[in-house]
Amino acid sequence: MHEEYATHQKPIGYILWIFGFTGSHRFYYGKPVSGTIYFLTLGLLGIGWLIDVFLIPGMDNEANQRFAPGPYDYTVAWILLTFLGILGFHRMYQGKWISGILYLLTGGLFGLGYLYDFWTLNEQISLLNSSSIPHIH
Repeated sequence: MHEEYATHQKPIGYILWIFGFTGSHRFYYGKPVSGTIYFLTLGLLGIGWLIDVFLIPGMDNEANQRFAPGPYDYTVAWILLTFLGILGFHRMYQGKWISGILYLLTGGLFGLGYLYDFWTLNEQISLLNSSSIPHIH
């Protein structure tokens, strides 16, 4: 896949891999079940985390084929979710102003909405990108 059509970026995958014992790189690549398992087991006690350094190129290719490119950038959305998700900025980026403001006022709906978005952000962005309705950033 050409880099200009890539929905996910290997350098971001590797940066998130550094924190891989939390499962963050797996969430980024659309693998919420294994991301959760990594989170609960500290990257399968570090073994899965080490193996993943070699699996990231494949996960990156798979994500780039699976998710829809478009005006909403997955990397921007993931950075916003990862670092400011409790405040809802990733939702505001998607044009979801009401839920974004609710997240801002409630700490990501008391953390549960924040967690939900780790499971579903790739699908949320794909849905927006594949929609024929123009969106304002």
